[in-house]
Amino acid sequence: MFADRARIYVRSGKGGDGHVSFRREKYVPNGGPDGGDGGNGGSVILEIDDGLNTLTDYRHVRKYHAQDGENGSKRNCRGKNGEDLILKVPEGTVIKEAESGKVIADMSGENRRFELLKGGRGGNGNQHYATSTMQAPKYAQPGQPSRELELLMELKVIADVGLVGFPNVGKSTFLTKVSNARPKVANYHFTTLNPHLGVVDLPDADGFVIADIPGLIEGASEGVGLGFEFLRHIERTRVIIHIVDAASTEGRDPIEDIYAINKELEAYNPEIARRPQVIAANKTDMIFDNNEEDPVQKIKDEFEPKGIPVYPISAISGQGIRQLLYHIREMLDKLPKDPVIFEQEFYPEYMLGGSDEPYTVIYDDKADEYVVEGPRIEKMLGYTNLDSEKGFTFFQNFLKLNGILDQLEELGIEEGDTVRMYGLSFDYYK
Repeated sequence: MFADRARIYVRSGKGGDGHVSFRREKYVPNGGPDGGDGGNGGSVILEIDDGLNTLTDYRHVRKYHAQDGENGSKRNCRGKNGEDLILKVPEGTVIKEAESGKVIADMSGENRRFELLKGGRGGNGNQHYATSTMQAPKYAQPGQPSRELELLMELKVIADVGLVGFPNVGKSTFLTKVSNARPKVANYHFTTLNPHLGVVDLPDADGFVIADIPGLIEGASEGVGLGFEFLRHIERTRVIIHIVDAASTEGRDPIEDIYAINKELEAYNPEIARRPQVIAANKTDMIFDNNEEDPVQKIKDEFEPKGIPVYPISAISGQGIRQLLYHIREMLDKLPKDPVIFEQEFYPEYMLGGSDEPYTVIYDDKADEYVVEGPRIEKMLGYTNLDSEKGFTFFQNFLKLNGILDQLEELGIEEGDTVRMYGLSFDYYK
C-alpha cells in the first residue's frame, strides 16, 4: 500500500550531567574543583531526501530518539555530545503535533532541513562554581532534560494540477498520453492507491506537474474507503481538472459525478473547492449519433455559465488534448506562482517547556498593571500576528501551556485588569 501517513514518537537527547570532583595529585594537597561539563544531547532533525516518495519506513518503526549527552568526568573532561537523529522524509511531508493537529513543519520548497527538537544542554561541572568564599563546591549542574513529541506525518503530493474523477473515467490514460508518467491502465472498477505524478512538456510554453489523484467516491470526505488519503493529495494543487465519462459508457451521469466530487471537496476543505477548475469531457470517441442531445453540450450548458470551461477530449486518440493543456497553462500563468505551503502553527521550542530562557510575571503597583517579560515572550510576540484571531488564540494557548496565566491568577489578577508585554497592553478575560 502507498504509505502517505504515519504516526511516530520522537525524543531528543538529554544533556549530560556536570561532574563533581577535585584535583588530587601528589604535592597538591588542596587541588581545586575539576569536574567537567556534560555533553549536549542530540537534536531531532528533519531532512528532505529526494530519493524517497513514501512514508513506508515510519509505518514499521514508530519510536525514534536522539543520543543522550555523556556526563562530565574528572580532570575537567567534558562529556561527549550525543549524536543528532536525522529523519529523512520525502518532499511534501507535513509534520503535525499529533494531539492538536497543528502544523510544525512543511518539508517543501526551500525548507529542506528543520530542527524539530533541540537536544538538552549539558550541565556545568563544579569547576564553574568556585568562588573566593566557596573554593570546594560540591555541586554540579544537571543536564537539561530531553524533549519529546508524538507526530503525525502526512505526505501531500506537490503538483500544479490535480486530476480528479470517479474510477474508470480515463484519468490514468489521460496522464499517460500527456506526460512522462506510466501508471498501470486497465478497466478496473476500483482504483490504484498511488497518486501518479507526471511532467507535461509543451513545445512553446512552460511545462507543469500534473498528478493523477486516485479515484474519489461519495463519502470520501467522511473517510469512506480511503477518502482522506486521496483528498490529502490535492491540497497543494493550483488547478483542478475534473475528468468525466461524457459517453456514460458505464451508465453514470457525468453532470452528477462533477457535483458529487465538488461536494466531497467542499466537505473536506472549502478552500480546495474554490480553486480554479476545468472539465475534461472524456471518451468522446465513444459518443455515437443516435439523434439524442449531445452529452458534451449538456455539460457545457450546465457548467460554463458558472465559469467552469468544458473541453471535449479523447484520451485514447488524443483529440482535444492539446487545446486543454494550453488552456491550463494560461490558467496557471494567471495564478500566483508560489507553491501552497502550510504555515507553522506549533513551535516545539516554545510550547513544550524545558527552555532555559526564563520569564517573569510581576505586578507593577505604580502603573496598576501586570507585567510579563522574558526572552521567550519577546520571541513569541515576534512570531505571532496578534491582529488575526488565529494568531491571538495561538498566543493565548502559549501563555496557558507555559503556566503564565496560572501565575497571573496567583498574583490576584481579575477580569478587566491590564497585562503589559513589551509595550503591548491587553485586558485580561478568562
